[in-house]
Amino acid sequence: MTTGQPVGDGLVRVVTAVVGHHYVRRVTSLSTPLTERLGARLPIFGFTHSLDAAIAISRNGGIGIWGATRSTPEEIEAALTRMHDELGDLPYGIDLVIPPGMPDSDNRSEIEAAIPDEHRAFVDGLRERFDVPDDGEPGMRSRFVRSEESARAQVDVVMDSHLPILALGIGSPEWVIGPARERGMTLISLVGQPKHAEAALRAGADIIVAQGYDAGAHTGTVGTFSLVPRIVDLCGDTPVVAAGGVATGRHIAASLAMGAQAVWMGTAWLLCEEEHTHPAVAAKLMAAESADTVISRADSGKTLRQVRSAWSDAWAADDAPAPLKMPYQDILVGDVLGQIQRHEVEPLMHSPAGQSIAYFDELTTVADVMAGLEADTIAALERLRG
Repeated sequence: MTTGQPVGDGLVRVVTAVVGHHYVRRVTSLSTPLTERLGARLPIFGFTHSLDAAIAISRNGGIGIWGATRSTPEEIEAALTRMHDELGDLPYGIDLVIPPGMPDSDNRSEIEAAIPDEHRAFVDGLRERFDVPDDGEPGMRSRFVRSEESARAQVDVVMDSHLPILALGIGSPEWVIGPARERGMTLISLVGQPKHAEAALRAGADIIVAQGYDAGAHTGTVGTFSLVPRIVDLCGDTPVVAAGGVATGRHIAASLAMGAQAVWMGTAWLLCEEEHTHPAVAAKLMAAESADTVISRADSGKTLRQVRSAWSDAWAADDAPAPLKMPYQDILVGDVLGQIQRHEVEPLMHSPAGQSIAYFDELTTVADVMAGLEADTIAALERLRG
């Protein structure tokens, strides 16, 4: 006999079988109302900046979300075409960051003119101290200015695509929400506080990701266990996805118990071969414990959790200037960050990573991670049922 057993606001599939003289219940699938709605086999959203990894996540039962905010419109168009062609009806999406208060135009010289000499001197000092070659090329953060102009160009491409899911990491402007809803896209908003969730619901989000302090990259100040139940209560019938510190099936089972209908994972993919993480960075990630991640504004101007390195240490030193606001910090450090990566200046190389990095200490594949998460979640749920 097959039945549905509620877990929080989710629903898992349970088979009751007779073994000897006993009834034994076994969890056979991890379906929730949200996975059924989106057509996914597993309640796992996988966020990654690697297109290969995002596609692999969707192919292995999850929902691959490609981080596209630092990509050009042409790159986004090519990526969306590939995802549509390779994934067909499988669920997938992209994530854009459209924070309020950005400049109107993609005018790098205007941004550079406003950067204080003190900050330029500090970056020049780091370049000299660590012998970072200046090859004259930009980095990921300085290829273009994060601005209203660049965001609209990205969104225009998205609206002309077959994209099924659009996630907004920061900001939910109506000029994005309205057209996306008209095209039938599922809209996801990432939030770190109840007030952010309220604003996202008013804007029309279909799914809310409650992202706790544990999370990698841009993160807030409230812990995952403190945040998720409050967001679930606030959202009512709008499904909630738990993020921040999710690394194992036990974390997924706990998220379902708190009322989330899925989890959002990013750090889990950093050591997968599809992520193409540089070997020097991978070595740092494999050696890292949770306490080896730090929150710094040095990369983007906003709080960003990353694996500790000489870069984060330098910006945390007493003689360091306070990082500038986005997008000024982007342009201040973007070129040198790209050059650090290209010329393999190992002490300064780093990666965003959440506190869950302690659970990942070997090179692997997306398929193996997904299979392990599925088995571990089922085992955790069966333990809860005795």
